[in-house]
Amino acid sequence: MLCSRMVMNFILRKDVRGFHKGKDSDPGDRGRAFEDIEASLSELHSFEGARRLQQRVCGPTVALSFNFLVSVGIIMMNKLVLGKVGFNYPIFLTFIHYSLSWLLMAILKAFFLLPASPPSKSTPFSSLLALGIVMSLSSGLANVSLKCNSVGFYQMAKIAVTPTIVLAEFMFFRKTVSYQKVLALTIVSAGVAVATVTDLEFNLFGACIALAWIIPSAVNKILWSNLQQQHNWTALALMWKTTPVTLFFLVGLMPWLDPPGALSFRWNSTNSSAIFMSAVLGFLLQWSGALALGATSATSHVVLGQFKTCVILLGGFLLFDSNPGISSICGAVTALGGMSLYTYLNLSTSHKQGAKPAK
Repeated sequence: MLCSRMVMNFILRKDVRGFHKGKDSDPGDRGRAFEDIEASLSELHSFEGARRLQQRVCGPTVALSFNFLVSVGIIMMNKLVLGKVGFNYPIFLTFIHYSLSWLLMAILKAFFLLPASPPSKSTPFSSLLALGIVMSLSSGLANVSLKCNSVGFYQMAKIAVTPTIVLAEFMFFRKTVSYQKVLALTIVSAGVAVATVTDLEFNLFGACIALAWIIPSAVNKILWSNLQQQHNWTALALMWKTTPVTLFFLVGLMPWLDPPGALSFRWNSTNSSAIFMSAVLGFLLQWSGALALGATSATSHVVLGQFKTCVILLGGFLLFDSNPGISSICGAVTALGGMSLYTYLNLSTSHKQGAKPAK
């Protein structure tokens, strides 16, 4: 599908570069391959080398595709955990996700595979603290919102993140968006609203949680993108620095937003395996999301999430004979049209910037 190809190649400001080794290589080729691997690993020991390695291996297309696939997988797994398994503790589930993430990164650090961080003086501690706090609020409140609200109300809150990001980036970074892109984003948001908002059941507590989630979610994406692009952080190095702060604040949120009884949950092998798989996907989601934000922008990442929603809806209709309704199908097609327009505008901007002569 042309539209899907355009959106997955979306927001391309750089081409993905790679190399392929032939299967029938001679010993000299194999030796050079090992040297290339050794050189890549040595790049992890300096923050500049680690940043170059991330840009070279995980360009926009790779990062966005990785995040897209993991997002679909964790939605299904979390539905299983919060539904069939009956693990009714969304903040504690988020805490388990980040705990496993920290453990996996600690193992990478022990084997000297964790990318180096930039010098501490280059990034104010307040920025890292703020990112850790908004990560806990964004991830925790998202799971609580999903538990307490209907799908329609949850989607409405997600749509509101887009204008919040545009407004916040203008207020704090004086970053402007062209009228054409505003039009494209409006078409996308309207299409997703028509496609997904079918059951606006109102719940006062759920509505408050959804509204409280919008700003931390927008700020979270902005900080992830800004710190990587402006301060030369890699995704894993930034996750390593901020995860302890996130865990600390999640512990503070648990008594307020989770029901009692988490420790008395039926921790049998089946339930524990499902929760563990959810945590693995949670780590991959955080990592892939950070890679996507570092390679593109906060707005682009939101559009990717809306693209995922439309693809799931249309895929169910085309492949599994689901019937979401003619209005939902028209809304999804409209949203994909808006995404195609936004992709075209980003590509045009990228080509114009690349064509400017160096001064």
